[in-house]
Amino acid sequence: MNKRATRSWFTGLIAVILVVTMFGQAKPAEAALDLQAETAILVDAKSGKIIYQKDIDKVLPIASMTKMMSEYLILEALAEGTITKDQHVPISDHVRALSLQVSLSNVPLRQDYDYTVEQLYESVAIYSANASTIALAELIAGSETAFVQMMNNKAEELGLEDFEFVNSSGLNNRDLAGNHPEGTDAEAENMMSARATAQLAYALIRDYPEVLDTASIPEKEFDAGPDESIMMQNWNWMLPSIVPEHDYEGIDGLKTGFTSAAGNSFTGTAKRGDMRLISVVMRTETRDDRFNETAKLLDYGFNNFSYTEIAPAGYIPEGEELVPVVSGKEKEVKVSSTEPLETIVRNGEEDLYEPVLSLNAEYLNENNNLVAPFEAGEKVGALTLSYAGENEEDYLFADESVSVPVTTDAAVEKAGWFSMMMRSIGGFFSGIWNSAVDMVQGWLS
Repeated sequence: MNKRATRSWFTGLIAVILVVTMFGQAKPAEAALDLQAETAILVDAKSGKIIYQKDIDKVLPIASMTKMMSEYLILEALAEGTITKDQHVPISDHVRALSLQVSLSNVPLRQDYDYTVEQLYESVAIYSANASTIALAELIAGSETAFVQMMNNKAEELGLEDFEFVNSSGLNNRDLAGNHPEGTDAEAENMMSARATAQLAYALIRDYPEVLDTASIPEKEFDAGPDESIMMQNWNWMLPSIVPEHDYEGIDGLKTGFTSAAGNSFTGTAKRGDMRLISVVMRTETRDDRFNETAKLLDYGFNNFSYTEIAPAGYIPEGEELVPVVSGKEKEVKVSSTEPLETIVRNGEEDLYEPVLSLNAEYLNENNNLVAPFEAGEKVGALTLSYAGENEEDYLFADESVSVPVTTDAAVEKAGWFSMMMRSIGGFFSGIWNSAVDMVQGWLS
């Protein structure tokens, strides 16, 4: 091969390498995760922004991750006063029999002993106790059948996508020995997508953050009866000191799940500094895998993203600080944002975000002017974000985005009839004058 041919071959090789580098490895961080889970998602718990996803709309059995919805309804009933923490919980024959099945996750329950709502809730949140979940469902709704209807109604209300709840615990209905909720199939399991599971965890932490106070307890003794107790060890092995090789900094929840159909799954959440992440992995091979894959997800989030202030409180894009006002004593008003505009940003992309002012249509006329009267501090719009990067911005819920309120800095009263008349007269003569000037300019051109 002569020198010219060699040089040409070498140049071509370099070109191929450059193309592969630029286009074939567009998302090296995501590819490097190589998650061993059928579906997975990673979400910013503050904004709902999705920062990693893998087949997140595929619907699968969710096993005991179901209990996040049961916990939501339990905490809601407590908040509304429907039940109280120290309230006695009756134990039905079905609940008593199920609680003795040691092959399932349970604490033994007796019918001649008092258990409080708080005790059974702790057994649900820490030990994933199935019979305890049903006992609380019966207390709140009168029957598990009615409670399951509440679960599906709440999922609809929260805006969850792709879900079906058939029981309160997450067991396969066949494990309930013929006592599964009415109207559900004897072989059915609760079903959700990874997106819907993350949506549920997001809503639970947002509305009832105290869930993490209990979910983060590594172990606790359960008083089952006279001279009878059981040590409940949390199934979340990423909590400190349970299984040391799975310890993860900042982890404090949330819910594991396993059935033969679901495989091993886990909804996790961890907080470091001012950033909390929510992760879901579904259908991993082993119990260890669900925690190993969760650690990969969380590491990816904490190592590659951070919270960044895009604009300080009081900011408005240059040239848009004064908004025209009609029908008011003043003809314009100053507006400003009420708090810093922050978002979770991929490291290195801080300069790709730009604040955008958006005014509420209900305050505007057809010319996009504010209509008086209004008070100082009136919320007339929002400061949102424009992103110029290559990575698609996606949120758990379609109507979600990062924004902060924009308010008026001063009140503007409605102008009196005399002022409005004089403005109209002034506008009339101004129009005549402008027409005359245009005419003269036309003659001279």
